[in-house]
Amino acid sequence: MSTTTENGMGRPWNMSREKTYKKTTSSALKGSIQLGIGYTVGNLTSKPDRDVLMQDFYVVESVFLPSEGSNLTPAHHYPDFRFKTYAPLAFRYFRDLFGIKPDDYLYSMVNEPLIELANPGASGSLFYLTSDDEFIIKTVQHKEAKFLQRLLPGYYMNLNQNPRTLLPKFYGLYCIQSGGINIRLVVMNNVLPRSVKMHYKYDLKGSTYKRRASRKEREKASPTYKDLDFQDMHEEGLYFDAETYNNLTKTLQRDCRVLESFKIMDYSLLLGVHVLDQSQREGGESGQAGGDGKRHVGQRVLYSTAMESIQGDGRAAEALTTDDTMGGIPAKTHKEDKLLIFLGIIDILQSYRFIKKLEHSWKALVYDGDSVSVHRPGFYASRFLKFMTTCVFRKTQRKFAGPHAPKKQRQRGSNGTCKAGNLGPSGRMSLRSVFTVCYWPLKYDVASSSTFTLEDSAICLTSEQSTMDVDIDRDDGSVLDVYLVSALSVCYLRSLCADDHLVHIKSELD
Repeated sequence: MSTTTENGMGRPWNMSREKTYKKTTSSALKGSIQLGIGYTVGNLTSKPDRDVLMQDFYVVESVFLPSEGSNLTPAHHYPDFRFKTYAPLAFRYFRDLFGIKPDDYLYSMVNEPLIELANPGASGSLFYLTSDDEFIIKTVQHKEAKFLQRLLPGYYMNLNQNPRTLLPKFYGLYCIQSGGINIRLVVMNNVLPRSVKMHYKYDLKGSTYKRRASRKEREKASPTYKDLDFQDMHEEGLYFDAETYNNLTKTLQRDCRVLESFKIMDYSLLLGVHVLDQSQREGGESGQAGGDGKRHVGQRVLYSTAMESIQGDGRAAEALTTDDTMGGIPAKTHKEDKLLIFLGIIDILQSYRFIKKLEHSWKALVYDGDSVSVHRPGFYASRFLKFMTTCVFRKTQRKFAGPHAPKKQRQRGSNGTCKAGNLGPSGRMSLRSVFTVCYWPLKYDVASSSTFTLEDSAICLTSEQSTMDVDIDRDDGSVLDVYLVSALSVCYLRSLCADDHLVHIKSELD
């Protein structure tokens, strides 16, 4: 027997072709979720606000919802079920921290049908999205739910110290019991808004072992690619201005330290790329490409957008979080294509347990152990961070000595050095004129105390001030900060440079 119902997009479908999870149809699961959350959040409003205590993290509240209804619960058309809420007071605090009012949370979760999303991963989990784009509901395994419960006190402490994070923001943990089956659910922030078309999506771990999207995945309308695919499609990486790059790097470093301290590994960076130029060619607007036309405003939850989630000046993030950008982070390709980047760390409920240690040991026997995704937390965090900050995200230099640079800055002397050219009427530079800093990752020979021999082309950075800050990128991913106050700083600059980095300053004084 088949029954028709409504899916999240308002189209009728045949229940016999619905997805099932643990023998429960998707429509019954969605309805039970909305009924259970509607009851538990409404009941929680009657409890007074107070500080969260340690025992609050381990409280489990339960309510039975029979199909015929009761004095406390409404009647419904689904099988009888019991709805459990884990740590209700703790999660209420988390929602308060992100500015989510109980009425808004209820409206998002209950007012309209949930939208079922295609599952890009291999976990077999179901994903539901609220109609206003705010929240993702994911089914999780028992071990993941138990791990999140143990994680809550540390998670609470981390959020208090650092609400600006790319880690998942958990708003609720629930369990539906029906017919002897337990279905556990977690409510999180939505990283990729539907109202912005993602021209590319990536699930990045920083590993290379089997990290390429399958043929079946590539055939989807909106495939999720992996690490090797990213390197093929964006060989030069994605470029950010210096401030954004530094803020993004700082956020990733802090988040990786937190994950390592919890002994968490096998997490991913979910990365969505919206190409502004391509969107305009397709006839859409940056804030309206790919949605269903119902919602064109920014997400309401605090720190929920990509720009709000990274470290830095909150005012700058608010200024860039507009209806046009939808909170995406501005970036460019090496070809100067304008992008909006949406990202977040996902799948953090995997600890380095005994079974994971065995998995790593087995894979290391047949493949390079350092390239497989499963690894000890410290190594995993280091490899993840290095890949993201050197291969995926790159910092735009202030000025490149490329084909668009002025000729006077592309001229080279007979020994290969960059010439500043005649920058003044007299052909000489005053103390407040341009300093040109040339650097490259090469070994150098010292011809004299102030002369270096060039072996290759250089990148030139210029400033029209006599005092400036210069950030020098090194091959190992670190940044050398140099503070120039005059040509006399050559000695100080040389002392900061590693032996494999040549730095040359050319300055002519009146």
